[in-house]
Amino acid sequence: MSTPTPVTLIGLGPMGQAMVRTLLAAGHPVTVWNRTPSRADALVAEGATRVATPAEAVAASDLVVLSLTDYAAADAVLAAAADVLPGRTVVNLSSDTPGTTRRAAHWVADQGATLVVGGIMVPAPLVGTAAAYVYYSGPEAAFRAHERTLATLGAPRYLGEDPGLAQLLYQAQLDVFLTALSGVAHAAALAEAAGVPPTRFVPEALRTLADTPATVESGGAVGEAFETGVHPGTPSTATMMGATAAHVLGASEELGVDTALPRAVLSHYEAALAAGHGRDDWTAIFEVVRAPREADDLPSGRVEATAQGVGTTA
Repeated sequence: MSTPTPVTLIGLGPMGQAMVRTLLAAGHPVTVWNRTPSRADALVAEGATRVATPAEAVAASDLVVLSLTDYAAADAVLAAAADVLPGRTVVNLSSDTPGTTRRAAHWVADQGATLVVGGIMVPAPLVGTAAAYVYYSGPEAAFRAHERTLATLGAPRYLGEDPGLAQLLYQAQLDVFLTALSGVAHAAALAEAAGVPPTRFVPEALRTLADTPATVESGGAVGEAFETGVHPGTPSTATMMGATAAHVLGASEELGVDTALPRAVLSHYEAALAAGHGRDDWTAIFEVVRAPREADDLPSGRVEATAQGVGTTA
């Protein structure tokens, strides 16, 4: 049986604390540091070792895990420990943009260390459970060397060498999550304006969220439509969904509820209609929100809008 790997955990918010407890339960020696030392009190009582400085924390383990607000906070911590960074693997599970992440990876490499980027895709209470999974990207050798330890936190999903890729998919998942939360809040505000209390309406809204996968896939595989550019127009055309979005906006205006979210949603359908996708499925909005691509990059057989309607490229 192999000896459990010592781990340093820097950043003791709810996620950091959950990771420390998970690692301790798996038998790993854990060294912790936090800007507010008192956040480590309970963890020390449970077996963690608290140190006084970031440099001491980094020096304690070859595997250093960061769970901080953003990369600016992480940069400050690592700069304070630059002298002891060489040879270590830093796994940064903090949130930021892919570009910021890539710049951080270069800086860490310049110090003689390796940065593996990660994004935990569950809330703190689910860390270490069967429901937990974590995106990772960065140098594969460094990831594989610590994969077994990292798997303690959640199922690892390694994406490739690009350090920005895990960050990008993490933000893409949060795009879905945060938009859904705003949708629930906005819908509850609409209902409340009509006299229906949130305690009555929100459970129904959450049921709608739970039923959404079956609903949207009833017309075909959404991912396939996005990838191939084939939007058959059944059962929900962009024209029909755009009209629905307009009605949501109209109801919001009538009831005095904030209109930023429904205006944004409607703008996607308006752009799709303007691009000639009115008879396509709602999935055609992907064509107007995606990053622009050169025509030469279009896959063979891709469906494109023409001035007369929908046509198929060669």
